Amino acid sequence: MKNPTRRNILTIGLGFAGALGLTTLGPVGTARAAASPRPSEWTHKTSTNGWPITSRDGIIIQEVEGAPVNFAVRGGATATVLAYIARRFVYEIDSAIRDGDVTGHTSDRNIATAFESNYLSGTAIAIRPDSYPLGAKDGLFPHELVVVRDILAECDGIVRWGGDEPTPKESHFQIDVGPEDQRLRVLAAKISQWDRTPGKGAGSVDAFLPSRRRVARDMEQRQEAWRVAR
Repeated sequence: MKNPTRRNILTIGLGFAGALGLTTLGPVGTARAAASPRPSEWTHKTSTNGWPITSRDGIIIQEVEGAPVNFAVRGGATATVLAYIARRFVYEIDSAIRDGDVTGHTSDRNIATAFESNYLSGTAIAIRPDSYPLGAKDGLFPHELVVVRDILAECDGIVRWGGDEPTPKESHFQIDVGPEDQRLRVLAAKISQWDRTPGKGAGSVDAFLPSRRRVARDMEQRQEAWRVAR
C-alpha cells in the first residue's frame, strides 16, 4: 500500500488488535471493537424508520458530486439528502474515498441490528463500512466528529448517525423520519438551493465556527433525548 492514510493505519491496527484479542487506542479515545450481534432475517414489510422494504422499485444509482463514488438509494428527497452527507464527508473528512466505499440499498434481509433494516428500504448509507464497522466505537478523530455533528445539525434531526446507536456503526447515516414527513422534502429543497448558490452547501461550510458548534451540540442533546424516549 502506497502512502497509507491515517484511516488505513487505524483500520489495520484495529484488525490486528482484534485478531490478538487486544484493546487499541483510537483517535478520540479507546476504540472498543465489541462483538457484533449475530445476523438474523428482517421479516417486516417496513424498515425501522417506517419506509417500505423494496427489492428494486424506487431505487436509483446516485452519484456523489466531487468524488468518483456512487451508491444505490431511494430516489427523490432521500437521495438528495444522503448524497449531500456523502459529499460533505468526502470534502471535509476523507477525500480518498473511492467507488465502492459508500454502500446503500441492499436486498439481503440478513442484518445484524435493527437500524440496518433501513438499507433494505434504500433510506440509509454506510461510508467506509469496513473502516467503521458495526460494534466499533471512537473511530473518528476529534475534528472529524465535529464535522459529523455539524452535518447532523444541518439536517435538523432528519438524519440519524449510527455512532449514536447503543450498538454503534459510525459509517451509518439514515433518514430518521417516515415517508409522509414533509420535513424531509423541505430539507432536500434547501440542499438543492444551496447547490445552486455560490458559497453555500458542501465545500463552503466552516463546521468549527462557534455558532455552528453551539447548534451542533444542541442537536446532539436533542437526538439523544429522542433516542431515550423511544
